[in-house]
Amino acid sequence: MPKFDITIAGEINLDLILYGLPENIPVERELLASDFQATLGSSSAIVAHNLAALGTKVGFVTRVGRDSLGRIAMERLSAKGVDLSHTKYAENGTSTGVTILLHHGSTRHILTYPGTMFEMSAADLDLDYLASGRHFHLSSLFLHKALQPDLPGIFKKLKAAGLTLSLDTNDDPDDQWGGVLDEMLDLTDILLPNEQEACRIARVADFENALDILARRVPIVAVKRGSKGALVRSGALRWEIPPVPVSPVDTIGAGDSFNAGFLSAFVQNKPLDACAASGNRTAALSTLRPGGTEAFRDDRLMREFLAAGVS
Repeated sequence: MPKFDITIAGEINLDLILYGLPENIPVERELLASDFQATLGSSSAIVAHNLAALGTKVGFVTRVGRDSLGRIAMERLSAKGVDLSHTKYAENGTSTGVTILLHHGSTRHILTYPGTMFEMSAADLDLDYLASGRHFHLSSLFLHKALQPDLPGIFKKLKAAGLTLSLDTNDDPDDQWGGVLDEMLDLTDILLPNEQEACRIARVADFENALDILARRVPIVAVKRGSKGALVRSGALRWEIPPVPVSPVDTIGAGDSFNAGFLSAFVQNKPLDACAASGNRTAALSTLRPGGTEAFRDDRLMREFLAAGVS
């Protein structure tokens, strides 16, 4: 029997979120935010945390600095039961990364110092450990600068070991959408983009065209559409799942929370439309608190909100 439901190798950092700042920010001025939150950040760590909060057995491999940012991030993951036994610590002085988010309602500025996330390489990964899950997930493809060249080979080995594989590329800061991405599409079982990412991955402007292209290469394409809910394609089959209505406090991390809900249902062998409905509900839950994990740290809120969606 596999030790884990899902294993993840990925980046870790904190999100420092400032609210109430103008979109057009002048230089040489001291601007005052209306609120501030420090939360667990990074797509990979948010997915791992929220999966564990949902009761999924998660093994997480990351590279982290020996600093207070890394310590806080690791404590947040450990508190939810994420297995961190194969964490690698940077001994070269590189600090844990950090993302500063300037929140402007429905839009935001995202400023990231990568730190250790650029350094994690194949040498940091124990493939036997990663293969001890039923499913493997990768987020933030383009932030794994040192790991990226080896990812197709890693995917091939994990697939040969019997795992299913999911990929959320997230944004490409260089806006190139190249490298190993094309090769990895043919190895991926579940692709988890938003609409804009789907178009960039497929290299077309029209979303429906992009969906057709990606569905010919990836068995399951689950697209996050924000206030429009989610859309899933599997071959010629298509499901459009309506959103869960909420009054959002903060949409940061909602896409990663969708991933957690979708994958937690997937490893329970639920139908794909049910997986997407689960993703929509966990994404909606995420928006009720600042950042991508705070709603999942509130056990009562999470339990009552998710129970309300069970018919």
